Amino acid sequence: MRPTELRPPVAVGIGMRPGAAAAAILAAVRHVLGDEPLACLATIDRRADEPGLQVAAGELGVPVRTFAATELDSVTVPTPAVRTKAAVGAASVAEAAAVLAAGGGVLLQTKKMHRGVTVAVARPDVGQARGSVVG
Repeated sequence: MRPTELRPPVAVGIGMRPGAAAAAILAAVRHVLGDEPLACLATIDRRADEPGLQVAAGELGVPVRTFAATELDSVTVPTPAVRTKAAVGAASVAEAAAVLAAGGGVLLQTKKMHRGVTVAVARPDVGQARGSVVG
């Protein structure tokens, strides 16, 4: 078993302007992803139908998870932005969406801008898993 098979897949949060190209989104995701297994892309609900995002998710073979501005704004992040809050109603899109899509997980990579697309990476917090293993 390879080491990547032991790690839960990560969520990549995406912050972007309307009309962002699939190539730019893919480049940004690949820039931060490394060898991490990918579960989904995540962003604010108003970007759900962006063609570039949908094409990128299709090429990566993952779903797009979206969150309302109020949900995103409820997440405490290390790098909130006043400008983002004024523009979309949430102080974070990429970091907050990644954390929410990872089920409240751990932020592995704070937001990074790459080719005009902001990306952040979060992994589910396996330490918070409930239940027990028998056997």
